[in-house]
Amino acid sequence: MSTDSALPEPDRVPGAPHPRETPRLIGQPRAEADFLTAYTTGRLHHGWLITGPRGTGKATLAWAIARFLLATPPEADDGLFGAPPPPESLHIDPEHLVARRMMALSEPGLFLLRRGPNDKGDKLAAEIRVGEVRKLANFFALSAADGGRRVVIVDAADDLNVQAANAILKMLEEPPARTTLLLISHQPARLLPTIRSRCRELRLGPLDAGQMAEALTQAGIETPDAGAAALAELAGGSVGAAVRLLNLDGLALYRELLGVLSSLPSLDRPRLLALSDSCGGKGREERLDLLLTLTDLLTARIARTGATGQLPAAEAAPGEHTALPKLAPDVRAARRWADMAQKAADRARHARAVNVDPATLVTDLFLQLQKAV
Repeated sequence: MSTDSALPEPDRVPGAPHPRETPRLIGQPRAEADFLTAYTTGRLHHGWLITGPRGTGKATLAWAIARFLLATPPEADDGLFGAPPPPESLHIDPEHLVARRMMALSEPGLFLLRRGPNDKGDKLAAEIRVGEVRKLANFFALSAADGGRRVVIVDAADDLNVQAANAILKMLEEPPARTTLLLISHQPARLLPTIRSRCRELRLGPLDAGQMAEALTQAGIETPDAGAAALAELAGGSVGAAVRLLNLDGLALYRELLGVLSSLPSLDRPRLLALSDSCGGKGREERLDLLLTLTDLLTARIARTGATGQLPAAEAAPGEHTALPKLAPDVRAARRWADMAQKAADRARHARAVNVDPATLVTDLFLQLQKAV
């Protein structure tokens, strides 16, 4: 199994358990059932593309499938007592030897393909390079001796560079015996069409508020009771996004964004300056990125309210149901918001790319949005 303990795991969301440590997949019964049907009917494909929004359980499903395949004995003759009943779930006892080895990243039948170290070895590379894929040759050579199943998890296929993607394509075209490749993709449309065509797809959907609360509880992450509905609204059904919001105090940040925009057409300058200053300084890059993401989300909610005449199902911040129709009372206002929000977002991200001072960037962003009203 490919791993480098000196570097952070590229497939782990900060503040949350790794997908291999997640005991149960929540909110995706159809994807699990589709895989089990293929398995029990003898139509187990060698390549599976697991798709859907970030944070919806794609990696958790891949690890569950890998555990299931490596811990379930190969199909045998019926024998004296007949064939065993077909499995009804992917669940494998956490104390099973395979499950314990996978938890420790020491299962010989599994290869985890993910971003490795850069040339200096001090940071993670920005992409999965072909050198990482070439390590699979040793894996196949060593694991073939026992004749058992082998599973490769690619997390994420979106990170494959051109050479690495072509190497994976060759494996999909000429798969090694008794090998299953599980490719995780957040944006499958950006993959090579030939990779997509050689895989069966398992698509995962966003989690609802109840499923998200259950998933966060399973991960041991406490959520504020008063902010549960707001968290579900802002995370868009993604547990990963919810964890990021909690880590960076995103609910409070969204309330501040709404408060500043609610002061339009005359901006609350002291409040805006305080918000801008909170994103400046070393170590606050993640807060700035989250602010840009949440501003996109807020302006989209404003425009959608004006265009449809309907409020969001739940408030993402107190007073939002009052503020949104005031900011965009009709379709014309909605169009102005959509147009100006796009221009302001493009301008802000360009400024981010060329390292404009964060406080200046945030102030300019809201001065641009002021033009919408």
